[in-house]
Amino acid sequence: MITARGARTHVVTAGTGERTVVVVPGTNFCAASCLPLLSVLAARCRVVAVDLPGQPGLSAADRVPTKGRLAWYGRWLEDAVGQITTAPVTVLGHSLGAAITLACASPLVSEQVLVSPGGLMRLHITPRVALASVSWLLARSPAASALLLRAMHGRARRPRPELVEWMTLVARHVRTSTDPGAAVIARHDVRRTVVVGDEDAFLPVRTLAPVVLRSFGVELGVIAAAGHLITDEVPEALADAVL
Repeated sequence: MITARGARTHVVTAGTGERTVVVVPGTNFCAASCLPLLSVLAARCRVVAVDLPGQPGLSAADRVPTKGRLAWYGRWLEDAVGQITTAPVTVLGHSLGAAITLACASPLVSEQVLVSPGGLMRLHITPRVALASVSWLLARSPAASALLLRAMHGRARRPRPELVEWMTLVARHVRTSTDPGAAVIARHDVRRTVVVGDEDAFLPVRTLAPVVLRSFGVELGVIAAAGHLITDEVPEALADAVL
C-alpha cells in the first residue's frame, strides 16, 4: 500500500525481470479482477498493478470529482510510478486506465500501451449494450452481470465465473462511474502502442483507427476474436503486443 496524491493506493507486484510493466485497470476493475493478464505478464517480466482510487478495489474509496478528473488521475499515476520504480517503465492502461495513462506526465514512463482506450472518441452504445447495462444496474444479479459481460466480450467468448461474481458485487455495492471524458495528453514524446479487439462494441475499429492515427501518428493494432475486455479474453495476445 502506498499513498499517491494523498490517496491510499493498493499495489500488487509480481514477477521478476529487467522490464517493469505498470497495469492501470479500467472502470469497475482492479488488480483482483485482472488476474489472467497479470499472471501472463508476471511469467515474462515484473508487473505492478495499481487499484484506482474512487473505483472498486482496495484503494481509497472517495470518488474523484468529475471536473478535472483525468488531470488529477494523471498526477496520481505520476506520483505512484515514482514510488514504484526509479527506472523506465511501460504503462499498460485499459479503457479508463488508458485515458489516465495518457494524462500522466511522468518522465519515468518510456512507453504507453493503450488498450481499448477511453477518452479518444465517444463510446458507441448499441441497443444490446444499453439493454445489458440497464439490466445490470437494476437487477444486480449474476444473470445480469453475465449479460453485460457477454456484450463486452467477443461473440465467441464467455465470461469466467469469477468475473461474473465480481461484477455482481460491484452492481450491489458500488455506484458506477461514467465515461471518462475527453483525453488529456500530457506527453507527446513517448512511444505508444494502441490496441483494440476487432469485436469491441464500444470502440469500433473503423471509427477508432483514424482517430488513433490522427492523434498519435501510429496504426491501430487489432486483436482478433476479442471484444472490449481484451485483458480478460486474450491475455497472451495482449502480452505479446506489450512485450
